[in-house]
Amino acid sequence: MSSTTRLDEALPNGSLNTPSYPSNCLAFLNSPPTVENSQTAHVRLNIIIVGAGLGGLATAIALATTGHTVTIYEQAAELGEVGAGIQIPSNSTRLLSRLGLDPYLEKYVTEPETISFRRWESGDVIGLTKLIPNFRETFGAPYYVIHRANFHTALHKRALDLGVKIKLAARVVKYDAVGGSITLADGSSASADLIIAADGVKSIARSLVDESDQPQFERTGFAAYRATVDVAKMKADPEISWLLDRPNLNIWIGDQRHVMTYTIGAGKSFNMVLSHPDNTDPSTWDQTTALSDMKREFQGWDSRLLKIISMIESTIKWPLVSGTPLSRWTTGRLVILGDAAHAMLPYMSQGKPPPSLNLFITSLTSYLRRRNGRRRRPRPLPRSDEDNSLYKPTPRPPNLRKNGPVQRARDRAMRPEVLGELVAHSPNQWTDPATQMWAYGYDAEGEIDQVWGEVEGVVKSHL
Repeated sequence: MSSTTRLDEALPNGSLNTPSYPSNCLAFLNSPPTVENSQTAHVRLNIIIVGAGLGGLATAIALATTGHTVTIYEQAAELGEVGAGIQIPSNSTRLLSRLGLDPYLEKYVTEPETISFRRWESGDVIGLTKLIPNFRETFGAPYYVIHRANFHTALHKRALDLGVKIKLAARVVKYDAVGGSITLADGSSASADLIIAADGVKSIARSLVDESDQPQFERTGFAAYRATVDVAKMKADPEISWLLDRPNLNIWIGDQRHVMTYTIGAGKSFNMVLSHPDNTDPSTWDQTTALSDMKREFQGWDSRLLKIISMIESTIKWPLVSGTPLSRWTTGRLVILGDAAHAMLPYMSQGKPPPSLNLFITSLTSYLRRRNGRRRRPRPLPRSDEDNSLYKPTPRPPNLRKNGPVQRARDRAMRPEVLGELVAHSPNQWTDPATQMWAYGYDAEGEIDQVWGEVEGVVKSHL
């Protein structure tokens, strides 16, 4: 299949079965300009970003490439990311490439060939998604996995090379949305044409944008253990060493539980995320017992998987939360983004920046590139219930069912993809063509530029 062939044209009867959430945007096939020939902003603004996490750095890069002066204020005394592996799907790698990040990422990323879904108790493959060459051919961009710390390092280096200034040990305690200023813990202040708060789930800026009493995020009734395993231990055991032969993703799925695994750090570490139901209050969790609690959650699962779990030396239990959608993300000269605006679940690799920031960052960058004066401040694009579907809990992969008739029907429906047959639809969201196109075919930059073009066309027609 060529890179310009529409996926629906390659399917039987030439149609897609649209899921309950929107399939969206084939405009990415006509790629917008790359960073090398993108437009420079008409008016170059002085912009402050609060938070040097993945979202803050990605935003700084996007704005700096169009000529704005960006300064990041970060409360930590030194930069660094906690956590382990993170997936960067095609809808994100496409934009990262346009932002000039390819040479910064290439030594850190791994490109998996497949995603294999395995029965919880046997490890038998029941679902299969081919990433190579399918995703490059269909979406024009690869699907990567990377260590979170390495991703942060790449973004940091790119931002510095673009002239972004980063001030460390600079904790912001107050925002002035009207005047466009911040106050730091040491009493000093700074002002700018625009303030962007990427200050996380405990954002103090969010209350200025959203004055309602709704909670910033809601518990979903699920939690995840995150851990890594030393690959040297796995290589010593022939029963599990085969998992390291190719850098693929393997997911064991069972009753309301799943275990996602893949190698990171140039094959030096084996990343694991173990999701399970938990309705208890995270403030009551005892992290000192997390390791034993994790092993108990997955008793009776595939013996090979249990061998790997036994090699985990430490783990941290994280609640899976979903952000409450807001009607707006701006007020005055203040904008919020990332977890401050919409904490998202990690399903289908859409939960962490830049996937969850694609639309916002490109919308803001596109807007500022078009403005010809400082008085006009960012205003949100019209939003719909379909837009909010991005921030609602995403269905878990793929239908985590207990043993029974529904589970067997699910497995039968996924069998054709395991056999290498072309499918028109599948319970496996990574393989299902309509869901694939909705998630990974979406081009935020192309979509936003198209919308702004339409808005400007309407305005000009009334002049």
